[in-house]
Amino acid sequence: MIKLLVVDQHPIISKGLELIFNTTQEIKFIGSVADGETLFNFISKNRVDFILIEIDLPKLNGITAVRRLKQEYPEIKVIVFTAQPEDVYAVSAIKAGAHGYVQKTTDIITLKNAITSVYNDGKVYLSDGLNKRLSMNSKGIKNGTYHKKLSTREVEVLKLLASGRRNKEIAEELNINEKTVSTYRARLMKKLNVTNLVDLVNQAHSLRL
Repeated sequence: MIKLLVVDQHPIISKGLELIFNTTQEIKFIGSVADGETLFNFISKNRVDFILIEIDLPKLNGITAVRRLKQEYPEIKVIVFTAQPEDVYAVSAIKAGAHGYVQKTTDIITLKNAITSVYNDGKVYLSDGLNKRLSMNSKGIKNGTYHKKLSTREVEVLKLLASGRRNKEIAEELNINEKTVSTYRARLMKKLNVTNLVDLVNQAHSLRL
């Protein structure tokens, strides 16, 4: 049986998933946590086989948490389960170490199948729509065109800038030097063809970050 942990700051999501998975034989809901830091406290004390994680989390964002999970707990399978647009975040999440990306609009049968296929077969799960769009890379995608220019870390920094975080706060959350954050910010401005923070944040919002 797959021991599942849910990481989501919205109690109604966690409770709903608990009720759903308590009726299944293959998947056992073993708990939920509301932020990235509590996640690591939980898995240090409990056996976890699989994690469903939101991107928008307090204290430690989901992509950063996924990267740390890959380094410290590579045996745990992780699917990003989020309302955030897959065109913008899915590739970055997979690069960070996620084994799949499922949006919250997905039906429960598809979610269950994603979990079991990743766990049993070791395959990366992406929606059919995203797989098709990735196969059409050369044709470009309106929002995805910008996204393809950005590294996973740049997407993280851009999202945090868009949420109003200062360089020092971003450095603390991502565990990097404040000067490094400034370097990423400069790269983002160059790649997104803007000259100031206001326009950079506006670009982030246009990408639905």
